[in-house]
Amino acid sequence: MLVFTRKRDDAIVIGDGIEVRVVRIGRDSVRLGITAPAHIAVHRREVYDAICRANRAAASDPTVLDRLAARLRGAVLPGPSRS
Repeated sequence: MLVFTRKRDDAIVIGDGIEVRVVRIGRDSVRLGITAPAHIAVHRREVYDAICRANRAAASDPTVLDRLAARLRGAVLPGPSRS
């Protein structure tokens, strides 16, 4: 892990298009502003982890993949029975 010391309004640059700027420093938190190209997704860690879990769950459930394949073929599979 690379650790930086920055003051308010200071920034670091990642690659050719990502800038992370310190916007505010509070007692228990730091507010960061991130500028990145539109094609790069920027998420808070907890949101990213939730997206990964949802993707893994969808990929491991064969019925989800079967339904997706059926939609891509233009067919519709019946849903689960509702009682």
